[in-house]
Amino acid sequence: MRTLIFRTAAPYLTSLMLLFSVFVLLRGHNEPGGGFIGGLIAASAFAIYGIAFGVPEVRRSMYFHPMAISGFGLFLAALSGLLSYVFHVPFLTGIWTSPSLFGITVDLSTVMFFDIGVYLVVVGSITSIALALEEREDG
Repeated sequence: MRTLIFRTAAPYLTSLMLLFSVFVLLRGHNEPGGGFIGGLIAASAFAIYGIAFGVPEVRRSMYFHPMAISGFGLFLAALSGLLSYVFHVPFLTGIWTSPSLFGITVDLSTVMFFDIGVYLVVVGSITSIALALEEREDG
């Protein structure tokens, strides 16, 4: 399905889906959504790009290998849970802070970093599976 219309629309659709996946990731903090759903949307964007241009083009466009992204996400999610031991609270207890950057107060929490870790795990693993299946199909 590598038609001219699809190849023309795929980069715009991919970038729009990636932007929407980040929105869903950050929105999931207070409303439905989060790391898992956002990661699925981002992996779907890479799959669409792969269908339009092929696996080598997707691998060139991704700066890191998908499994490296997944591994870093797992590390980040585990690190956000281990941070609770520093404050002598149970594992995966949410810890919040509000630093001031350039006069703007930014609310940060370990829950948000856990969601980002889940996002990266899902993006890396699902993209890796999709690219492997596409490579197998292209044979």
